[in-house]
Amino acid sequence: MNLVFVSNYFNHHQQPVSRKLYELCGQPGGSYFFVQTERMEEERVAMGWGSALKNADYVRNYWENPESCQRLIDEADAVIFGGTDEESYIQTRLKEKKPLWRYSERLYKEGRYRFITPRGLRKKFLDHTRHNRERVYLLCSGAYVAGDFRMVAAYPHKKLRYGYFPEHIRCDADRMIAEKYTDDGADQTIELLWAARMIDWKHPERALAITEALLKDGIPVHLTMAGGGPLESSVREQIAQKKLTDHVTLAGFQEPRAVRGLMRKSHVYLAVSDRKEGWGAVLNEAMDSACLVVADKAMGAAPFLIRDGENGILYPTGRINAALKALRILLREPGYEKMRRMQRAAYETIDRVWNAETAAERLYACIEAELRGEKLPEYEEGPLSRV
Repeated sequence: MNLVFVSNYFNHHQQPVSRKLYELCGQPGGSYFFVQTERMEEERVAMGWGSALKNADYVRNYWENPESCQRLIDEADAVIFGGTDEESYIQTRLKEKKPLWRYSERLYKEGRYRFITPRGLRKKFLDHTRHNRERVYLLCSGAYVAGDFRMVAAYPHKKLRYGYFPEHIRCDADRMIAEKYTDDGADQTIELLWAARMIDWKHPERALAITEALLKDGIPVHLTMAGGGPLESSVREQIAQKKLTDHVTLAGFQEPRAVRGLMRKSHVYLAVSDRKEGWGAVLNEAMDSACLVVADKAMGAAPFLIRDGENGILYPTGRINAALKALRILLREPGYEKMRRMQRAAYETIDRVWNAETAAERLYACIEAELRGEKLPEYEEGPLSRV
């Protein structure tokens, strides 16, 4: 199979799936390429996102050789396309009715009321709905994607669960969890972690509010905040105002591997972004690090990855009091036995189902079946299951 993945840029969230697809396509006569359509922003480069390009010989830059890259896209057996609003890259494929696998986050991050605009409706029809009967499939990178596309009557019976798949680090889960705790669990300071850019829809203030509330309840916690951005000065002011200086550490921007190191040491990860978080790969990473993830239901990844009360805490949009209620019960339990079970279940969710290897193998199998004119494989849960 000759397969091409087209997206805005190549990063550590795309690398594990690409590595596996490259392996799967590497049979005699097959090939795999990842075509970047734009340069990565300097802010993300500074955060270490560009390090994924090391040992990725299959990556091609469209701006360096547009004719060659466009030929790869046009002539491939199948193309995976997403992460960019520029439709010109795939127009030839659509006209020639060649297989296309779109991946998309939700259409209406600002709210579905935008659905009613005539201009928006026309664009969605041209880009999506008119191709319903063609060989175009939708990989839904988030729990709300399918609902958004249903509103424009696009891809009926061709919507599949997908997402972002950071590196899965296989290890002894019980040992990893045990290392987070003191021997008897007594007088344990619970380590909370929030890692993101400090911007409005990532809501760093919610992490501070949760920390403050738990401390007022007499529960010993410490919050590490990894990241920086426009709201950093406001966060510093809030820490001072709330008298949290001794309980909050501002770690600044950290490279991806360093963030994973912080996760390994943390008990609880606070995923408190709002609906603008189309996916939220930090959920995968935190669960893979055996953190108890406390996640806002509005985040795209949360309803796909988290089963409330089993492998994490999933709270109604913006209602951190509901999250606090569940957290208080877990953090007051001697020995934290239930929290430990939930942390293990979180790790197992990634280890067994929501990982890059599973996603790539299933995606490859689906594309291969479509190329042969066969029915797509059926999966009960996880990546490439129907939604």
